[in-house]
Amino acid sequence: MGRVFVAGSINMDVVATAERHPRVGETVAGEAVLYFPGGKGANQAVASAKQGVPTTLIGRLGTDAFGQELRTFLAAQGVDLAFVKDTAGTHSGTAIITIANADNTIVVVPGANAQVDANDVAAPVLAKGDVAVSQFEIPLPTISAFFRRARAAGATTVLNPAPAKQVDKDLLDLVDILILNETELGVLTGAELSDSDTPARFAEAARSLARGKIVCVTLGRRGVLALVENQPLLVAGREVKAVDTTGAGDCFVGALASQLANGRPLRDALTYANIAASICVQRMGAAPSMPTAQEVGAVLSASRPGEGRDP
Repeated sequence: MGRVFVAGSINMDVVATAERHPRVGETVAGEAVLYFPGGKGANQAVASAKQGVPTTLIGRLGTDAFGQELRTFLAAQGVDLAFVKDTAGTHSGTAIITIANADNTIVVVPGANAQVDANDVAAPVLAKGDVAVSQFEIPLPTISAFFRRARAAGATTVLNPAPAKQVDKDLLDLVDILILNETELGVLTGAELSDSDTPARFAEAARSLARGKIVCVTLGRRGVLALVENQPLLVAGREVKAVDTTGAGDCFVGALASQLANGRPLRDALTYANIAASICVQRMGAAPSMPTAQEVGAVLSASRPGEGRDP
């Protein structure tokens, strides 16, 4: 079995729920305020660790109360925190989230996440068969340094370019598997896309990013479209009643990484990750909503009894 290493952000999510989102300049009455561990790096690490795969998180926390709570929570989920540093003089990453009708708006304040550097990602020793995962909530030069080390060690690199921003070709060339949604695909390619577009339209846009890598476009309830050697592979999603979509994409990334580290074929790994994300959206919160391997396995067995065997 390989291991999963996640270099990324660790946040406390401060969540306000309301009947609807306010318009610009408007105040609406909220229903509740909740606190959940989050951050894309932490979410993805928890999603992987809960599948029973050895998972190490690389990142930074502030020396504040949120930092202490986050460290305690992540350790309880089985995430290896040997490479998570406490950083004086700054606060832990914080996300301000509004949820209305299962849709969310998010403002992220990076705090200690902005100080994750090349020295941090140089500390862990990766090996062939490992999976190195990162996202865009830590500095891009740090991600490049992480992926260069991973590539040199023979590990598989997985990038989730979120929150979406322009990125140079040199970083993308270090990526083996790119996982993004339609919004992020539009930002990286300059294409005008919407969630109602056909899979063929997404495949057309994704081809400009492929250049020898696998591109996975997550389509929510419609599933995921993977472009493998320029050939589209569509894996159907699972219809559920969503309660909170925060962290669903991170759940997909972490679950997929765990299955790749286990040596699963790509189609099986995509199916598994889809199911994990469908369970995640039926719960409140980001990191706390990540399902266990037993929960995913139960759905997998019920929906496709033969799933899990190599074709």
